[in-house]
Amino acid sequence: MTVITSFLLMQMVTVVSEPIIHPEAWFSFILIPALTSGLVSYSIETIRQTFIIRQRLAKADKIEAVSHLSAAISHEIRNPLTTVKGFLQLLGEKDYPEEKKKEFIDIAVQELNRAEEVINDFLTFARPAFEKEEQIEVDKELNQVLNVLNPLANFNGVKITKKYSSGLVILGDRSKFKQGFINLIKNGLEAMPNGGELIVQTFRTGTVIHILVRDTGLGMTEEQIARLGEPYYTTKGQQGTGLGMMVTFSIITAMRGKVEIKSQVGIGTTFHIRFSNLLDEK
Repeated sequence: MTVITSFLLMQMVTVVSEPIIHPEAWFSFILIPALTSGLVSYSIETIRQTFIIRQRLAKADKIEAVSHLSAAISHEIRNPLTTVKGFLQLLGEKDYPEEKKKEFIDIAVQELNRAEEVINDFLTFARPAFEKEEQIEVDKELNQVLNVLNPLANFNGVKITKKYSSGLVILGDRSKFKQGFINLIKNGLEAMPNGGELIVQTFRTGTVIHILVRDTGLGMTEEQIARLGEPYYTTKGQQGTGLGMMVTFSIITAMRGKVEIKSQVGIGTTFHIRFSNLLDEK
């Protein structure tokens, strides 16, 4: 179209003036606009195709994420439900002693509680926003978390070292804060099955509250660090569900926090969490 339009314009020029006989003029007025239009059209089409491909990739990523979540839900909930179903069938098929019945019922209730915890983890991940924000005394809540996990630390022969700066307060949900750090610190303890040291450190720079959780455990590779927090991804093999770190990252993000991970295989891992102290801004 550009070539035809330019040619017609050149013919109109010859009507009102002398014919153009220089080939350079014909080249300039016909081919150069055509080449320019072609390049512009090609660029627009390339950009459009790139945009379409990006949309398709984003959609594919969403579908893949949903498939991972579906697999995690079906796997983690089917197991306890299968156990409960099996014990209920046993109770219905034979007249067991009362002690045996009580044992079956206790196991079934434990499995149902485990399924409920899995569901709560997914709900926390899907809806990390909190209904209320309250002041959280960082040192106090971390001490409660460590008290809960102290038996596991003793069992693994892990020494816990606290390095706190006093008076650190952030805004958020207290129970979710503890839930997130229970998952995080528990992973650190489980990474040291043969003993080691877990260091929990807090300090402040300006309006930022820092929490460091450092272990001397097995460590992780760069690939493992990059995938940490993905649904259904775990470094614990059959012992892990891949939900704990996913929930922890979701909670920290909802509390306007950021996580930085440094790790070396055979040396240990450090989680550096930063929270903005919005109390100062208020």
